[in-house]
Amino acid sequence: MKEGIHPAVRKVVFQDTVTGAQYIAISSSKTEQTVTVDGQEYPLVKVDVSSASHPFYTGNQRILDTAGRVEKFGNRYGTAGSISSMLKKKP
Repeated sequence: MKEGIHPAVRKVVFQDTVTGAQYIAISSSKTEQTVTVDGQEYPLVKVDVSSASHPFYTGNQRILDTAGRVEKFGNRYGTAGSISSMLKKKP
């Protein structure tokens, strides 16, 4: 292997911005922020989703919108029946 082409790895704290959960892992991520965990200072990388906040791992579903995608499309552009009838009218 060539010398000096691989990034340096170190212990880094990944913090979930939603729940505040922190995980220490080995990573080559670059960051300027630091955090102290158990009396030792680590680089800090903030993440939007982790196993602490992801619906698949927690079993909690978050409802983002009440109408389904098909219903939204139908409301915006009409139903499939009206689109096909419009196409039949064209010569």
